[in-house]
Amino acid sequence: MDLKQLSYFVAVADAGSFSRAAVALNLAQPTLSRQIGLLETELGQRLLDRTGRGAMPTEAGDALLVHARQMLDSADRAREALRELAASPGGRITVGLPPRVAASLSAELVTRFRERFPRAVITVSEGLSQHLREWLIAGRLDLALLFDPPPSPLLSCEPLLREPLLLVAPAQGPRLPARLRFSALADWPLVLPAAPNAIRSLVDAVARPRRIGLQVVAEVGSVQTVVQLVRQGVGCTVLPESALPPPGHGPALQRAAIVAPAIRNNLVLAWPKARPATRLMRETAALLKALDFSRLGSPSV
Repeated sequence: MDLKQLSYFVAVADAGSFSRAAVALNLAQPTLSRQIGLLETELGQRLLDRTGRGAMPTEAGDALLVHARQMLDSADRAREALRELAASPGGRITVGLPPRVAASLSAELVTRFRERFPRAVITVSEGLSQHLREWLIAGRLDLALLFDPPPSPLLSCEPLLREPLLLVAPAQGPRLPARLRFSALADWPLVLPAAPNAIRSLVDAVARPRRIGLQVVAEVGSVQTVVQLVRQGVGCTVLPESALPPPGHGPALQRAAIVAPAIRNNLVLAWPKARPATRLMRETAALLKALDFSRLGSPSV
């Protein structure tokens, strides 16, 4: 069976008229009638009942219509797959990044994306992990990097980075031990990110059931501002190593491992389960996974 003839047959069945289908296909009506006739001859079945009011599928036509739609759809998908293989895909993709990931790695991501997909456009949206998760579920994002997202049946997640949280103190403050129990955090004044920051949620989730009262002297939304306040001696904080500036960028900071229990910060790549994974989406996910996450603590340039 000729795919073009099948597409003509589907067009007539959908339009309910040879004349309307001919206009939609930009064909002369005799040409369309001849092609349908050839298809009927090949199959040995009358496919359309022609009346003064139009054309309706016969019983054989209804049976063919189901298969014709499937065959045409499969052909379209095959052509699209071959087009994607033949050239760099175009289109647009939207990626969500938490602020400190965006500050350190957006330039690297966009540069690699432009090199790999010169015909496509990337949009980078910044937000707290909780907000990015909601945007993924709502369909506003194609992909996102999230810190410690709650499980959702609507999202697929792939772990990328797992780090222990540390107690961080100013260099000029009291000497920190190499390790301290989580309960000992109650003895230190703390500057913490404000909820719903993922790090704050982790700390609160451990402290609350143990009835450990933390001395939170300030809440700040930006991790960079938290680090500045610690350097100025306002208090200590709880952060992963990757959130801290590398050596040589400002005054040194003291660090102590938190144990009993240890708390770990998890960075994951997430995407909606319901969204079809296009080539652009798959390869952008590969670019995200290949980012140099050791640079998370580096100042943005």
